[in-house]
Amino acid sequence: MLQSKCAQGWLAQRPSPIQSTPRPASRGLGSHIRQHNWQLRAAAEGTAATEAPKKAKPQKQQGGGKAEGGKVPDEAITPKSEDYSKWYLDIVAKAQLADYGPVRGTMVIRPYGFAIWEAIQKHLDAAFKSVGVENAYFPQLIPLSFIAKEAQHVEGFAPELALVTKGGGKDLEEVLAVRPTSETMVNHMLAQWIQSYRDLPMNLNQWCNVHRWEMRTRPFIRTLEFLWQEGHTAHATPEEAEEMAMRMVRIYERFAVEEAAMPVVAGRKSRAESFAGANCTYTIEAMMGDRRALQAGTSHNLGDNFAKAFGTQFLDSDGQQKHVHQSSWGVSTRLVGGLIMTHGDDKGLRLPPHLAPIQVVMIPIVKKEADRPAVMESISQLESAARSAGIRVKVDADERQTPGWKYNHWEMRGVPLRVEVGPRDVESKTCVVARRDKPGKEGKQMGVSAEPMAFVAHINTTLEEVQAGLLSDATVFREANIVDVTSYEELKQAIAAGKWARGGWSGSDADEKRVKDETQATLRCFPFDQPAGPHTCFMTGQPAPEVAIFAKSY
Repeated sequence: MLQSKCAQGWLAQRPSPIQSTPRPASRGLGSHIRQHNWQLRAAAEGTAATEAPKKAKPQKQQGGGKAEGGKVPDEAITPKSEDYSKWYLDIVAKAQLADYGPVRGTMVIRPYGFAIWEAIQKHLDAAFKSVGVENAYFPQLIPLSFIAKEAQHVEGFAPELALVTKGGGKDLEEVLAVRPTSETMVNHMLAQWIQSYRDLPMNLNQWCNVHRWEMRTRPFIRTLEFLWQEGHTAHATPEEAEEMAMRMVRIYERFAVEEAAMPVVAGRKSRAESFAGANCTYTIEAMMGDRRALQAGTSHNLGDNFAKAFGTQFLDSDGQQKHVHQSSWGVSTRLVGGLIMTHGDDKGLRLPPHLAPIQVVMIPIVKKEADRPAVMESISQLESAARSAGIRVKVDADERQTPGWKYNHWEMRGVPLRVEVGPRDVESKTCVVARRDKPGKEGKQMGVSAEPMAFVAHINTTLEEVQAGLLSDATVFREANIVDVTSYEELKQAIAAGKWARGGWSGSDADEKRVKDETQATLRCFPFDQPAGPHTCFMTGQPAPEVAIFAKSY
């Protein structure tokens, strides 16, 4: 039986299992959106969340009423400026990325959302293998005694553990934790596999799910169960472990910038914000559209902490028994949420072409049935040319919907380019190409050649322009919202304005906690790329060896 309570009590004494009660059937994400946001608003105002308000009248689509084609779309979403949380949930639901699972805090990833995750997997898996990492798989159920072996680790994860107490109708001899992360299980196996320096380095990764009993959840950003990859490596020296930890955070940084078009700040976490059981944690921090920080990926130098707890040793070339030194690193489906909040607008998703499941959608414009064969023949030739060039393309020839409805539908799903072909385009051997990253007429390119080679060249060039444009837009937005501060008062003002604060820092752990308690901002990282000094700590007035970034975060 699964327990959702803090695991610390289980380490001392095992209580009797708690019987769960059936939950009502899930209503789906769309029907939960209004209730979710009303409850958040009620909590903020200190009112009772016992009854949802009456349904408001439908809002008009932002941007001026009817869609192209003369039909008002049924997919209009809440504007970002009006309610950012509801805007995000609207996109998740209406772009068909995910839905709520029947267990509170879980989500069902729908095919389109999973296709985005598969694209992330494809890029990262290739990057991992290029540096000698191999994929493996470790069990999801972990003896609780394993987690208890590393003191900092159990202290950090105990409140989030889900515990299994029964199996096959009987009490288990030992309580099992549902995998929150796998450092303990991996070390149990490494202690058996590693005997000699010849077995090192050992570089492993697994793609899997993990469970952390979160109290406040949001699809993709924070859920009870999520998908991720977790890498685990073992090395003969501390220098090799540090080198691997740094190499992996740089791989994450490069992926975020080059593939996700998501500008990130790479840096080192403070002691208070580091992974439980690590000597040091490195991170990539991204600014979302509401200017909150998102920890998009982390890499940890574990030192020999877990190796000592599990007796993971090897016989070195000098004949001495030594503990291995380790790294671990991971990113998760949180990246999908990051894509939404970095690039999305009031029409829905805007996906970077490198990760978009569909890069080009082709839409025939047919008013007279007599024109349909010629239009569809032209579309077919363009589709064939694009597919042959490795472009991910979809033809939407559904005759039940108008072109205007289709435009809005595929804009909601963030497809980077739309190709339109009508009778006049067939006659002139051209087509129309519309960019998702630019609004209205600004993003439309008329008279694009339909000659296959010229068409493919134009599409490839335009896709790279969209990719670069999204990165540029996000970078400009981030830089405009980072404030350099020289005093604690300036930091408080910057955080109150919703911005990131950057300044010299040599404060203590207690000083860091004070900032968090008084402003709700946390020390996101000490950036690797440091501005020229000297620096003065904005909190203590003392010389500071480096600057740090503080921000509110997800």
